[in-house]
Parts: sequence; structure tokens; C-alpha cells
Amino acid sequence: MDDSSQEKDEIPANAPLAEKLRPRNLNDVVGQDQLVGDDGALKRMVKASKLSSIIFWGPPGTGKTSLARLLANETDLHFKAISAVFSGVADLKKVFAEAEQRQQTGKQTLLFVDEIHRFNRSQQDSFLPYVEKGTVILVGATTENPSFELNAALLSRTQVLILNRLDSSALEQLLVKAESLMKHALPVTEAARDALIASADGDGRFLLNQAETLFSLDIDEPLDAAALAKLLHRRMAVYDKDREGHYNLISALHKSLRGSDPQAALYYLARMLVAGEEPLYVLRRIVRFASEDIGLADPQALVQALAAKDAYDFLGSPEGELAIVQACLYCATAPKSNAAYKAQKSAWKSAKQTGSLMPPQNILNAPTKLMKEIGFGEGYSYDHESDEGFSGDNYWPEEMSPESFYQPVDRGFEHKIRERLDYWNDLRRKRNG
Repeated sequence: MDDSSQEKDEIPANAPLAEKLRPRNLNDVVGQDQLVGDDGALKRMVKASKLSSIIFWGPPGTGKTSLARLLANETDLHFKAISAVFSGVADLKKVFAEAEQRQQTGKQTLLFVDEIHRFNRSQQDSFLPYVEKGTVILVGATTENPSFELNAALLSRTQVLILNRLDSSALEQLLVKAESLMKHALPVTEAARDALIASADGDGRFLLNQAETLFSLDIDEPLDAAALAKLLHRRMAVYDKDREGHYNLISALHKSLRGSDPQAALYYLARMLVAGEEPLYVLRRIVRFASEDIGLADPQALVQALAAKDAYDFLGSPEGELAIVQACLYCATAPKSNAAYKAQKSAWKSAKQTGSLMPPQNILNAPTKLMKEIGFGEGYSYDHESDEGFSGDNYWPEEMSPESFYQPVDRGFEHKIRERLDYWNDLRRKRNG
């Protein structure tokens, strides 16, 4: 439905159930109280009769299109909808020209752009003059993070409103509405009803489409969860490997590992692999984690992570995924230290600041006669000749004071390393007075 000339009462009898159940006013919207409640941003805009351009950001099936239509109805704006997937420059020019003609008659246009992130940068820029002049009130819908996908100039002229993934309560409300419209209950048991809601993964449109399938079938006895699973295809989790969902889950996995929560870490690992993530990508992150967040607190963590990579290379999926699980659990339960990570940062910073300072001559090799004559290697103390296997010499450039980059924590194997360093530092102080 592209414009507001077609009212809700005119929805065809053969329209999909999701279309028939579109909310008729803001109070009918479920699961988005933060926007349509008494203190919600949209309620305030409608009460003030002052609608600004908006970007709706949220998962599929959460009501972005419905909200745009309701805003047009409640503020007496002409509703025009386009999709960035099917529209090009010519379509945009036509829409803007029609909006300008409409504006001359005193009627403003609410332009709803579905999947607005699909427009390229120049296409997004084409909206700017018409938004600034008030020719259109732009309402864009996107499932992607606007910060990454939309021009800064367009974002500065719009208000980003976040739509929540529909929770179980909101999805149950949709099923109740569907049953009321169809005038009979869904032919499922309570357990199957819960499974149906869970399978929607927060997507109201998907849930209503599944419910419509059930209503259309001649089912004598209520289906249990197992029978429902055989009848309906389960929805795949929303996950784009090059989009925000990918980065959200890998961040959650990394932080769960860092927080020593093996159960949560295993959950996010499963979320990624079940959704089709490349196992080697996950393994690369676990290998990185073993160095960054465990380090020498448990040197075996890196060995385990690399062994998991080798095992996966050898076995492939699905057998090799057990090795990934093993590495994940090992890292989650290992003692944690970022001392090596911090040491790297500090050492790299110092190296950049100090430039090309020469090491002390006594620790430089002298492969030529000339180098021996000018003192290279002279006075070097061979540590193995001391009783403790430790000479205590100074290895820093003369122009630079010794620094302490690596500070082992008092956890795991690094506790032993700290004791060892303290012992050597004590010897060094004694020998250097």
C-alpha cells in the first residue's frame, strides 16, 4: 500500500493475516511502549502535532512500517512508501516532484523509506534539501546500525528511534489478536504455543505468518511441540556475517570469555556457529583472546586455541566444532591476565618515542675485527657463568632509563613469574649497589 488513500477498512479479505492485524492507532501497537506509551517520543510528537523526520532502527517484524502509517494518519499527512531495494534515482525524483506539488496545496507528505540503508551515499544526500524545506517528513526504516549505514548529514537532520525485538509477552498479544480475528483458538497445546512464540525470534510478522498457516489447516487434535516442529519450518536466527549482528555476537563471546562465564561463552559460540558463521573466524578470535586476556597466566591457553584450529582443519564440520568448544571452555575457565597485552602497548609506545637509540656496546656482537677494536661486545657478562645464571647487567640504551612494561598479575602461572622477576630484581639491586 503506497499512499494514504487506501484506508484500513479497505484491506482485501484475502490479505495476509499480518496485514489485517496492522494496528489502527498508536495504542494498538505492541512491544514498543518506550515509543508509543504516554511518555514515548511518538506520543509526544503526535500530541504536539509536530512531527520531525525519523529513522526507525530495529529488527524485522517489530512494527516499523505500521508506525510510519499511523504517524501519517494521526498527523493528517499524505503517506507515501517506497523501498530502497526497488527504487532508484528516477523514482526519487518523481516522489519529490509529487511532494512539492502536494505541498503547494497545503498537504505535507510523510515519505516512508523501507530499508533506507540500501540507498548509496549520493542517493541519501538527495533527501537533504527536501527534508530541510519540509517538502517531506522522512521516516526511514533500517535493520542496520544507522551510525554505520547512513550519511552523517542525513542523521543530523533526523531523530533515531530504536524499536525493541518483540518479547514473549508482545508476541502472545499478537496471537490473542489473531485468534480474536479468526474467531477460534490456535490448534496447539500450551507447550507448542510457547515453542511457536520462541521460533519467531522476536519477529511479529513471522509469527503471524506461521499462525495463518495453522489456521488454514484442518487439524483435528491440538498439535504438541514435536508435531508443530514437523509441520512448520523453524525461523533461522537473524544474523548477517558482515553486519552488526556479527559484531554484537563476537563482542558478547569475547566479553563472556573475559568474564570467566563458560556457560554464556558457549551460548554465544553456539549462536554464531548455528547461524552459519565461519568457524575459522571464531577460532581466530579465541586465539587472539588467549594472548590478550590470558597470556602467561596460563600459557596453555594459546596452545589449546591453536590445537583447536588444527583439529578443525583436520576434521572439518561438524566433528571439528567440538574442538572449538573445548578451546572456548578452556579459555573461559582459565585465570585471566592482560599483562602481556598492556606490555605490548607500552613497549610499542616507547619504541616509537625513543626512535633509533643504540643498544649498549657490551651486548652487541662483533663479527668483524674493526667492530672488536672499537669495543663492540667488550665487557659482556655471560649469564651462565654466574652462580644464579643471572648477571644483572644493564641492557638498555645509555640515553634511556630502564622501563617496566610487563607487570604480571598475581593469578595463575603469572604468580610464579612475578616471584621470579622479584628475585631477579633483588639480585640486580644488590649487584648494582
